[in-house]
Amino acid sequence: MKYERLQDLREEQFWTQTYVAYKLNIAQRTYAHYENGTRSIPLDILCNLADLYHVSTDYLLNRTDCRTPYP
Repeated sequence: MKYERLQDLREEQFWTQTYVAYKLNIAQRTYAHYENGTRSIPLDILCNLADLYHVSTDYLLNRTDCRTPYP
């Protein structure tokens, strides 16, 4: 599964893959695999990404078009 929204969200913030990987405490190459869909995103990283981008995990997984995280 390709996570297109990851790249879109990152580029909206003008962040590099290296910066996001640093914030997640993972290697840049690992993050690139997540964006490209060549690796599945572990649940803990998915939750951290949702927090970092202030969106819901459902938004990241293309299950909704609503960015707002649940209360």
